[in-house]
Amino acid sequence: MNDINVTGASVSCSGLSFQWADGTAVFDGLSLTVGRGRNGLVGGNGSGKSTLLRLLAGRLRGSAGSVTVSGHLAYLPQDVTLETGTRVEEALGIAGRRAALRAIEAGDVREEHFTAVGDDWDVEERALATLGSLGLEGVGLDRTVGELSGGETVLLRLAALLLERPDVLLLDEPTNNLDLFARRRLYDAVDAWRSGVLLVVSHDRELLERVDRIAELRGGAVSWYGGGWSAYEETVAAQQETAERLLRTAEADVRRQKRELEETQIKVARRQRQSKKLDAQRRAPRIVAGEKKRAAQESGDKLRVLHEERLSEARERRDEAADAIRDDAEIRVSLPHTAVPAGRTVLTLEDLSLRFGRLRGGNLRVHGPERIALVGRNGAGKTSLLRTLTGELAPASGAATVFVPLRFLPQRLDVLDDGLSVAANVARLAPGATDNHIRSQLARFLFKGARAGQLAGTLSGGERFRAALAATMLAEPAPQLLMLDEPTNNLDLASVRRLTTALESYQGALLIASHDLPFLESAGVTRWLLLGEELLETSAEEVRDLLESSAAG
Repeated sequence: MNDINVTGASVSCSGLSFQWADGTAVFDGLSLTVGRGRNGLVGGNGSGKSTLLRLLAGRLRGSAGSVTVSGHLAYLPQDVTLETGTRVEEALGIAGRRAALRAIEAGDVREEHFTAVGDDWDVEERALATLGSLGLEGVGLDRTVGELSGGETVLLRLAALLLERPDVLLLDEPTNNLDLFARRRLYDAVDAWRSGVLLVVSHDRELLERVDRIAELRGGAVSWYGGGWSAYEETVAAQQETAERLLRTAEADVRRQKRELEETQIKVARRQRQSKKLDAQRRAPRIVAGEKKRAAQESGDKLRVLHEERLSEARERRDEAADAIRDDAEIRVSLPHTAVPAGRTVLTLEDLSLRFGRLRGGNLRVHGPERIALVGRNGAGKTSLLRTLTGELAPASGAATVFVPLRFLPQRLDVLDDGLSVAANVARLAPGATDNHIRSQLARFLFKGARAGQLAGTLSGGERFRAALAATMLAEPAPQLLMLDEPTNNLDLASVRRLTTALESYQGALLIASHDLPFLESAGVTRWLLLGEELLETSAEEVRDLLESSAAG
């Protein structure tokens, strides 16, 4: 992937601060150094991962601090767009050199052509080899971007960056919108990285297994963990176990210090009452009695202050321990009305051909609470099939029939009205539900109290997904067929876990179009369908074998 030995390549920031135009602070004095090797960057939705990459790439400028790059930096943003009329050679940035080479080969020996070529006489061979390494060997340099799928466009942009021979390569969620086959090519490219700095923001577990170390962005600070995703998870789990033990100890200490303070206050008050009573009985001189009273008060005050300080310190230790506990609350919701009897016909496809996509004459029957994974290449028509099932798209021929209440959660999450609150969005799809019922259910989706009244347009990415999921799953009538289109795109890994636990509560039939194999396996998929010109029954093992053979080829 990168054959340059750049031992000094690095990218760093020092005292970096950044805030959005509305005053929202993202970083306040962040310092970070990323050295050679494969580095992953993870963190919750809204933690600032993409913003940090844009700052390091010079696409954004901080309000304070500095960014330093040693070597040539290349950056692949999350949303890659290229004009459809652009030729592949132009997208790769080699059109000028190719034209100069053709002119020289035709006998035009003007100096400007040699200057344009420089030392890059094998630019075409390198370009084709790079395209081939990413699974784009059939893409000619003279084709246009409009002839490529969305996933191929992402890989084309990555190929252009690799041709620059960067010392520092920043990738932001590169597997989004890549089909399983394209993802495998990207994994291979990451495996092949040998020198320089690679920093990749991703929620793709298989991709993160391939990095040498992981940086976690949390609370505006970065913590480093050695190894890939599994090693990171093990370390975090051990840290959480320790943090929870420390929190229990700190809470017990707070309770003990409170008891001791209360006991001290009772003892001091009792001692003062007894001293006053003895002074009255002995009729001690007023000056002596006053001195004894002051001494007792000073002693009592010192003792009380000592215990108050101990209680304050115990509370600080408890708060520090609580801060170390991650917010891993899970969605726990009961959805009994979504249940589908085992023999119930849920949907049928009869000689179905899609208006958009490759499927021609597909047949399918789904019965009961089956959990189906729909996989296939980019452009095969997965989204088109789902939208055909909803009735939004008419089939080119044949029939698609759904026999139970259906709900569809699209990639765009456009089931939400940004001008309405989370609770109002649910009420819109469940008009018969009371406000109390909606709010109690939303609390199980982690929208508790005032959070249920927050406008959908102000939610972070993970919150927005949870709100859309809640509106979809709590809709009336209760969905007995739930269809999800690439649900893990742009979700952090904590949100993916929450989605998985929510789906555990769902009792109906499930149809998920996704390229995320680990997620599909965790969702309890019972049936795998490969979409192409036909709709073929397959399995997770066969899909993995197909990917391996594709990568080997």
